[in-house]
Amino acid sequence: MLKDFVKLETFLTVARERSFSKASAKLGISQPAVTQQIKFIEKYLACKVIERKKNGIKLTNEGEELYKIATRLEKEILSSEQDILKIINKEITFRLGASFTIGTYIIPGQCLNTISEAINNSVNLDIDLSDNIIQKLKDRKIDVGLIESPIMDHDLIYREWLEDELVVVSNVPIPKTLKTEELYDYDWICRDEGSHTRKVVADVFDELGVSCKSFNVLSEVSNTTTVLQTLKKSDRNPERPVVSILSKYAIMDEVASEELFEARLRGYTMMRKFYIVYSKENKHNAYVDKVVNYILAGHC
Repeated sequence: MLKDFVKLETFLTVARERSFSKASAKLGISQPAVTQQIKFIEKYLACKVIERKKNGIKLTNEGEELYKIATRLEKEILSSEQDILKIINKEITFRLGASFTIGTYIIPGQCLNTISEAINNSVNLDIDLSDNIIQKLKDRKIDVGLIESPIMDHDLIYREWLEDELVVVSNVPIPKTLKTEELYDYDWICRDEGSHTRKVVADVFDELGVSCKSFNVLSEVSNTTTVLQTLKKSDRNPERPVVSILSKYAIMDEVASEELFEARLRGYTMMRKFYIVYSKENKHNAYVDKVVNYILAGHC
């Protein structure tokens, strides 16, 4: 079993997440695959290492001992990976793709510099729609993608990364919590049909029984930056606020400076997950592993 650290990595993830389903999402494999790997470990050791509880999982005494051993092995492997990258030491440009919101507002230039230092090579950032990022991965034009929705493809591995919240944003102060009927009192800047943000919002509005067709839509735009610029340049009329729906990450600076104002829908939170995605062919690629683990560790 020590020759195959993948199963021990699965065990560590289950132990840390306290959940088989959360471990599945984080590792980018199915929940049955997680269960199967844990069963393999328990059969190999001839003892239980994890007990399922109503509120999660609990390590057995043997599981606690295995956790200590696996943690030591993990540290040694991570250290060895650094040495391997030094041995490889080849001149490459690592190609990172990101959707517009992620590439513009979440992955700053400083993060690209630190990734570059970690792999001792340059990093190129390609910003595009999530659908296009997936296609570029399949065409081998980028190495790792950061996307706003799991556009599923059986040739790719998906790792949950960040949780994002979509909020109503206005160019003048509005109530912090909005009633459904108040949405019709504003002028709207909407995302175009191909936007994942629009799909998330449409699902929530369907549940609320809200019809976007009844909104006064000033324009439909293709990306977050255009929405922000349009909001900022629109007339600041307290009687008729101009609003849109954007990621909380995209408006942090403007909200802090009171240039824009955020609100939430009463009784609803518009949440979505950001994902790291890469080809199964690169599952054991040293550079891909390094970049993926670096981002997952919260360095960006």
